[in-house]
Amino acid sequence: MRIVGGRFKGFRFNPPKGFPSRPTTNYAKEALFNILEHKTMIPGARVLDLCAGTGNISFEFISRGAESVTAVDKHFKCIKFINFLAKKFEVEDEIRIVKSDVLRFLLQHMIKYDIIFCDPPFAEGFHEQIVRTIQENGNLTEDGILIIEHGQECSLDHIKGFLELRKYGSVYFSIFEYHT
Repeated sequence: MRIVGGRFKGFRFNPPKGFPSRPTTNYAKEALFNILEHKTMIPGARVLDLCAGTGNISFEFISRGAESVTAVDKHFKCIKFINFLAKKFEVEDEIRIVKSDVLRFLLQHMIKYDIIFCDPPFAEGFHEQIVRTIQENGNLTEDGILIIEHGQECSLDHIKGFLELRKYGSVYFSIFEYHT
């Protein structure tokens, strides 16, 4: 994995063996950030990264000037690795790292974000529940967007607020706008 843009551009890192996460590919990540740069201003954005895994997306946002990132994952190995990278990048004051189940976190967390990214395990099947919980809780700012990464078998285009679907290899991004 590598950071594809911003102040840490080109930095490479690999999670340890046996890591409980499937990172977003560099190809899909680069395409995603091209979309984001056209839809919203990343510099100064408040970002929530759900099912953060390696922290790959979190650090890409920080590298590109996000004001703050909250990275949430339920796995201890993921949290440990994200903390390691935060120290290595010297960005401990720009990232909040939370060990929690994503749905539990959302139900107890009413802060609004400009960008929410979520990459749940494709086989878990709770993608729609995540979108609906974020909408019901009002976790997006009025100009905010939500991006859900998923596989081919998942369809979210029937949910209110759906904007578009993008496909990059075997990775799909469903993009939502603020919706009440």
